[in-house]
Amino acid sequence: MTPQDASDDSRWSDLDRPPLNGASLRRALVRDGGLWSGVEIVQRTGSTNSDLVALVAEGKAAEGAVLVAEEQSAGRGRLDRRWTAPPRSGLFFSVLLKPGGIPVARWGWLPLLTGVAVATGLSRVAGVDTALKWPNDLLVTVGGEERKAGGILAERAGDDGVVVGIGINVSLRADELPVPQAGSLALAGAVNTDRDPLLRGVLRSLEEWYGRWRAAGGDPATSGLQETYAAGCATLGRVVRAELPGNRSVVGEAVAVDGDGRLVIATEEGVQEPVGAGDVVHLRPA
Repeated sequence: MTPQDASDDSRWSDLDRPPLNGASLRRALVRDGGLWSGVEIVQRTGSTNSDLVALVAEGKAAEGAVLVAEEQSAGRGRLDRRWTAPPRSGLFFSVLLKPGGIPVARWGWLPLLTGVAVATGLSRVAGVDTALKWPNDLLVTVGGEERKAGGILAERAGDDGVVVGIGINVSLRADELPVPQAGSLALAGAVNTDRDPLLRGVLRSLEEWYGRWRAAGGDPATSGLQETYAAGCATLGRVVRAELPGNRSVVGEAVAVDGDGRLVIATEEGVQEPVGAGDVVHLRPA
């Protein structure tokens, strides 16, 4: 991958939102024996996930490639929902992971692992308490109310890769929120909204958790991932409705995340139903 940094001062339209420093990020993150093989920053793109998947198909991306956009025009969340934000108001990036030697059945833990890593990294650098909504939303508290400030989307890339996309609202102001239920690190009282250290912190945390998971053969229990995810999951202990494929829904208490990363819902009929894919709605506060 050839770096094409977007750090062009002439493009500054908001002095509170300076561009990322690609050279500094590469110096901090790319090292012999480390996970990250390159950091590329582009000014604007449709979707970093789509771009990185395409680079993999063309044989132009190695494991540990990081693609960052200062602005996304067609960012995607789960269920093809759009993710839009003003330029340089957040972190919008994708990474390529190639978990060779790990059973494919355990690859489903990668978005949950990423959630743990993102929450850990942001807590360290931004000083914001974060929580995870199963399976891939990052929640912050704004004015005593839970708000979504980030999301994760994982896609297969080639035969042996997974591209994981991460979007985080960093400096969005109240009048810039796409929907009332959205939030940002700034609105949650972050002590630091400088995107360079935030991105470094998230990527270092992701490298740490990915390494731990791989060293355990992808076992979520041995690596500590399952326990850590459950501890930070705002969905557990709540009454939820899971909207499932085929226009089916399940309502009940979310009681566990099982060894396959599925959300286990205990229904009023006494059935414990594991949900591996679907849209989950929190029906009442914890």
